[in-house]
Amino acid sequence: MTTVDTPFAVLDTDRLDRNAARLRDRLATLGVPLRLHVKTSKSVDVARRVHDGGPITVSTLAEAEHFADAGYRDVLYAVGIDPHKLPRVAALLRRGVRLTVLLDSPTQAEAVTSFARKEDLRIPALIEIDCDGHRGGVAVTDPALPEIGRVLGDHLAGVLTHAGESYFAYTPEALHKAAQNERDTAVAAADVLRAAGLPCEIVSVGSTPTAHAATDLTGVTEVRAGNYVFFDLVMAGIGVCTTDDLALTVAVTVIGHQRDRNWVITDGGWMATSRDRGTQAQAVDQGYGLVADAGGTLIPDLVMTGASQEHGVLSTRDGAPVPDLPIGTRLRILPNHACATAAQHDRYHLVSGEVWPRHRGW
Repeated sequence: MTTVDTPFAVLDTDRLDRNAARLRDRLATLGVPLRLHVKTSKSVDVARRVHDGGPITVSTLAEAEHFADAGYRDVLYAVGIDPHKLPRVAALLRRGVRLTVLLDSPTQAEAVTSFARKEDLRIPALIEIDCDGHRGGVAVTDPALPEIGRVLGDHLAGVLTHAGESYFAYTPEALHKAAQNERDTAVAAADVLRAAGLPCEIVSVGSTPTAHAATDLTGVTEVRAGNYVFFDLVMAGIGVCTTDDLALTVAVTVIGHQRDRNWVITDGGWMATSRDRGTQAQAVDQGYGLVADAGGTLIPDLVMTGASQEHGVLSTRDGAPVPDLPIGTRLRILPNHACATAAQHDRYHLVSGEVWPRHRGW
């Protein structure tokens, strides 16, 4: 990697494998299969390495198309369906992909059923359930839940929930509570549909924090998680992993110094690491990322504290003099949010020397 121009994304496959095995073993103990969320890596090579050929979750239809090209046939598009995108859904279904869509309103359900009738297709759909007020979804107690199910009819495949607030759970007890609530809410929603005489084959839950905190998944048919393959400083900050588990870093080079400000300047700004400041609300603010040497060993108290488009600013957390890092020194930045940082790059440079492409776009 010493001949590759910085900045670039570095992937440690030993850590990747360890992270994958950890969740795989946990879910095996709980008796629930994984549906890998590929939105973090957006890489067929990563998916094959950690979950070869298994069912996947995507965040864009471009991901669905890209993974379909690679032979994946069981795909969940876990973002509320826009009716204008249904022709792309139909094209995937006609290619033999079992593409399941997500929705949380009668309007979307009507659009799906109308389009499916016109195209003579069955479009499997999950109803998104709100378990913690994080984003989208219908409440279990909302009369719209069975109404949406009735509108979908034969297209109804089940329910899905995502414990988004688990990213702000800072103790093991809080993480376990979030995981239990996620499970309980999803199962309760399935019970509502079944009580109304409607089918509910799939009960889908998941986030990286709750997948690692759950102890009871009775009634759940699948768990979705994606960030866990790389982990990041946000996950380390809530105790789901440690910094030694982070598989993704960004290689940068020292290009200057502002000695009167106690700064080291690198060629890796927010275009390389992202603007994500996800640790800002945590007990320890990690700036734009922690700093390691070229081999991946953390440099104590050195933090990426500033970022412009193509410049990174490194300084010490306690104001002590920055270490001697001459111009040309290569470093690695540990990211706050692996999904956002990976999104800045179109390939991963493996520590072994291989290069894996990464998909981008919508």
